[in-house]
Amino acid sequence: MNQALQLGLKTFITLPSIAVLRRNLRIGTLVSFRVSAMGSKRSLSNSSVPVSSSIVEDKKDNKKLKGLISTNQNSEKGAVKENGVQSSSGEIERFKDDPASIEAMTVQQLRSTLRSVGVPAKGCKRDLVNALKCLVDTKIDGENSLVVGEQVSSISSENKSIKSKVKDLSDEEPVEDVNTDLEVPALPRPKGRVKKSVAEGNTVKVDTKMVTVKQKLSIKSDGVSGGKLSRTKKKVSSEIVTEVVDAEAGVDLPVVQNEPWTVLAHKKPQKGWIPYNPRTMRPPPLTRDTKHVKLMSWNVNGLRALLKLKEFSALQLAQKEDFDVLCLQETKLQEKDVEEIKCLIDGYDNTFWTCSVSKLGYSGTAIISRVKPLSVRYGLGISDHDSEGRLVTAEFDSFYLLNGYIPNSGDGLRRLSYRVTEWDPSLSNYMKELEKSKPVILTGDLNCAHEEIDIFNPAGNRRSAGFTDEERQSFGTNFLSKGFVDTFRRQHPGVIGYTYWGYRHGLRKTNKGWRLDYFLVSESIADKVYDSYILPDVGGSDHCPVGLVLQL
Repeated sequence: MNQALQLGLKTFITLPSIAVLRRNLRIGTLVSFRVSAMGSKRSLSNSSVPVSSSIVEDKKDNKKLKGLISTNQNSEKGAVKENGVQSSSGEIERFKDDPASIEAMTVQQLRSTLRSVGVPAKGCKRDLVNALKCLVDTKIDGENSLVVGEQVSSISSENKSIKSKVKDLSDEEPVEDVNTDLEVPALPRPKGRVKKSVAEGNTVKVDTKMVTVKQKLSIKSDGVSGGKLSRTKKKVSSEIVTEVVDAEAGVDLPVVQNEPWTVLAHKKPQKGWIPYNPRTMRPPPLTRDTKHVKLMSWNVNGLRALLKLKEFSALQLAQKEDFDVLCLQETKLQEKDVEEIKCLIDGYDNTFWTCSVSKLGYSGTAIISRVKPLSVRYGLGISDHDSEGRLVTAEFDSFYLLNGYIPNSGDGLRRLSYRVTEWDPSLSNYMKELEKSKPVILTGDLNCAHEEIDIFNPAGNRRSAGFTDEERQSFGTNFLSKGFVDTFRRQHPGVIGYTYWGYRHGLRKTNKGWRLDYFLVSESIADKVYDSYILPDVGGSDHCPVGLVLQL
């Protein structure tokens, strides 16, 4: 090719309402292209424009959809050159006077005519005829520069939907966040990837929109580099809009964008199960005339790290929730750190901390209260269990409050035997002994999802720490069977409410979690529980706070 298509510094290109389209391929979207060709000596007809999912691969014949591309040239000569052939407005005017002659042209003549005006000429004869007729209907301006179409009209989708190839994600692995301006329709577990190539020296910007009824995925590709789109990893966010199906009614329920916990997330939900929504399921606050106490518990997964977060304020949390007592687990503090951090919240002057001495910077629990307790104890009184700072007991007028961080069975379940044969029975006996004088409340991270409703994927975690048969049986035997009530489950039977989501796969965004944090109370005060709740909107840890309102 001796001469190439000459472009100005900035050329705006739009497709006509009908381009050379494969007959069995339709696109249900409104597409606009903006191409800036900078210093390129290549013909646009030899460039491949990446339009993400607007380019469709036909698996049968491996051909790509290409639209007709036209130019609006600012040259004073007013002619478009390609392959050494110069077009003129008179040739197009000839077809206006005798449109029937287009049908009589051979395929070679049609292609030659289209190429002479700078239009790619591919496809069968019918496609070429339609393309030339479309050109005949366009204007030729005073400078003889050719403008083909001004806008792409909406082309309805009937036989084929756009196939966007996205990484196939396993059920356990949530989709991740991304950045892009391309919205694609919901596809059932799409696979593969979209091919992209850009002619060197060209900068291509594409804006494409698709709106679906049920789901939107937002995909972002990294920017243009050196005239080529970098093949960076795509990430997909399912947090934008999703749908929930009521297990009982089978009705689609809308999901609020920033409330993933309202999604009914469970591998095998049973009939009647619904997701926990604190906005609609919590009772109205008690009046000041009603005597009550408000307790809160939170595994902070490292208190110092939490306090460094700009978006977190312990004081604001206290003001918002107005709790009387706050119990913390997994503070990961050493005894030398307590002095400078113990006055955590103004107005809560009674703080009691216990730290691990056998392994520094590990475990640790604390009780922070604006009500001064009658007495405080640390540990179970058994040396084999009390070196990791896992338990603080505060005695109040009408109950004992135990804040516990129950040992995890660990990788390979190496501590499973210790957990179910030593720790759990010892804690249970300790609680029953205290109960002889007044009711007992046990709160904290108990490291056990007791029932299948308490974990997103029960079948896949049968031998995972926190959901083994041994731990679940021990939970029932040592606590529930001994007369201690799971307050959340009693108040919310059939409700899926998680309190822990692993960091590893960002599971919180898809609400694939576990319920590991509890308030267990003596049966004698179970009827006084006004509210047992979860605060899934509070971030800063892989756990969220849980609360209890007890009428006195």
